[in-house]
Amino acid sequence: MSNTLLNVNGIEVIYNHVILVLKGVSLQVPEGGVVALLGGNGAGKTTTLRAVSNLLAGERGEVTKGSIELRGERIEKLSTAEMVQRGVVQVMEGRHCFAHLTIEENLLTGAYTRRDGKAAVAATLEKVYNYFPRLKTRRTSQAAYTSGGEQQMCAIGRALMADPKMVLLDEPSMGLAPQIVEEVFEIVKDLNTQEKTTFLLAEQNTNMALRYADYGYILENGRIVMDGEAKALRENEDVKEFYLGMGGSDRKSFRDVKSYKRRKRWLS
Repeated sequence: MSNTLLNVNGIEVIYNHVILVLKGVSLQVPEGGVVALLGGNGAGKTTTLRAVSNLLAGERGEVTKGSIELRGERIEKLSTAEMVQRGVVQVMEGRHCFAHLTIEENLLTGAYTRRDGKAAVAATLEKVYNYFPRLKTRRTSQAAYTSGGEQQMCAIGRALMADPKMVLLDEPSMGLAPQIVEEVFEIVKDLNTQEKTTFLLAEQNTNMALRYADYGYILENGRIVMDGEAKALRENEDVKEFYLGMGGSDRKSFRDVKSYKRRKRWLS
């Protein structure tokens, strides 16, 4: 078993001092692993990522209980810049590129915290272009005039320019065509295998995420209701029924099933 890089231990997150969003969430991310946070809209996936990367304050949220450790060090009080210095970078949901900058200028903004010189940054840029050849061909195009898939690749590439140890990836498949989603996940797997980059990704596309992740946690209403090796989750009957759309012909939507019955099923 690899060393634990990230340890989230029983965190609660409250927004605006009153709205409890996460209720005792615990998870581990091993060094060099790909871990998926799964669940429907509003389950708490994005909030979990923001708690780790310390982006909650901008949303008027805070961790009120529990602890978050990176390599054994408590990180709840660190700034986002300090998190980047420790090698943790988040790719936000919705492909936030600077629309008026070219693809290459966007990528280079990811390297502004680097202190290892221009040659090292240039080498990383070349590496990003090797992983994302499409970005190389579009490098002089303004981001505003590139496709959704290219913008998602640009957002991931920009995170890689910071030379991170762990990338937090929020809903990478959102709004993308299936073949582009597959392309993005293939690149994530390559980065993990070849660069040993650790990934914690939040994803509604459970099927895709479990094909590429090593381990998964399923969130529902701010709680983790199930976790396990990705292969085991893919084969689990409840996961198939509620998340992979493989149930029988009388399958109800997840919301239609009464919560007490569902809870009983998860815990049985």
